[in-house]
Order: sequence, then C-alpha cells, then structure tokens
Amino acid sequence: MESTADGDGCSTPDEHLMRVGYALDGNDGCIADARHHAAAFLDRASDDQHLPVSARARDLTQLVVSELVTNTRKYAPGPVLLELGITTRTVDITVWDSDPKVPAARAGDPHRVGQHGLEIVKAVAEDFDVRRAPAGKRITARITLADGPGHALT
Repeated sequence: MESTADGDGCSTPDEHLMRVGYALDGNDGCIADARHHAAAFLDRASDDQHLPVSARARDLTQLVVSELVTNTRKYAPGPVLLELGITTRTVDITVWDSDPKVPAARAGDPHRVGQHGLEIVKAVAEDFDVRRAPAGKRITARITLADGPGHALT
C-alpha cells in the first residue's frame, strides 16, 4: 500500500492523503476481497489520518466497490484493478477492467430482476465518471466521508 501527502504533511481538501491499488484476479472470491480491501483502507485512513469516516460512508464504499467489481467480473474478462484514494472529505473508488465498452444505466423497469448495479452506484455517489483507457476503461465513483443533511441511509 502506498500513502501520499505533500512534503509538510498537509494537503488541500481535494488532494489524496492516501492512495492504494489492488490487483484482483477476477475469480469467485475477488468481490469479497475487494470489499475487505475497502474496509481495511477506510480503517487505516481513519486511524492514520484521523479522518471522519461515517458508518454511512463505510457502507456505501463497500456497496460501490461490490457493485463495480461485480460488473467487471460479469462483463469483462481478465484481471480487475481496484484503486482507492481518500481526501479530507471523500473516498474515490476506481475500478479498471479490460472491456472498452462504456456501461450505461438502464431505464427503470419494475419487472426487471437484477442489472441495477450502475443505477445504485450513480444514486449513492457524489460523482461518477467513466473513461476509456488505452486498454479497457476506468470507472470512478466518489463517496462523501461525513454524514450531513440528505446523507442518511434508509
């Protein structure tokens, strides 16, 4: 794992205080591994950087990691790269896969079973971005760390 901060130990609100990357092999256990890595990363950020990681942020981070890695495992062959970064106010979750096809949330359908992952991620994330990479794509979702008005889970 790698942590980054500027020379004096201070950073701006949008600058990553810590960043880590994980190569996941795409096997059956990689989704659970990814959730475990996310929880451990948030624990470390809270302990080492004294960041206010709310229970809501922890739950949503693990949900988003699970949804993004599940989609990657389902639709893109090969390995998955998971990158987590944290600022003073957000956690950034980035997943890379080998498929260059950009995913799209489907129109609402009360009769559809499954395939709601992207809709869920977009609903809970402060920001969502998909970028094509030289090989495949990178999907990034940003989750707010602290609770505040409008951030309660129901």
